[in-house]
Amino acid sequence: MMMWVTGGVLFAYAGMLGLCQGLERHYKQVWNRACPRALRVGLRGAGWLALLVSLVLCAQAWGWAMGPVAWLGVLSLAGMLLVLLLPYWPRLAVGLVVALPIWGVIQQVI
Repeated sequence: MMMWVTGGVLFAYAGMLGLCQGLERHYKQVWNRACPRALRVGLRGAGWLALLVSLVLCAQAWGWAMGPVAWLGVLSLAGMLLVLLLPYWPRLAVGLVVALPIWGVIQQVI
């Protein structure tokens, strides 16, 4: 169950980051250049897809009765982490998404 919860949090963070980087202002804050339109649309799509995966993982962990409620808490946690990191350490905020593939490898090993 713990792996489902961890995955839900990581995917929620990745989704929030994708939606955030899909906005011109936040993309420019991190990368110091304008975001091309195709990339902006791709980031937003990937963000929504990651949030959907997060919802499914939360439902796997807690069932469909409590999963969506837990997902809202996970979204709040991921959003708060992003809000706290983005103004001060924007590159670190983007770099934390690297934890997603590492989580996948650890899950396969266990």
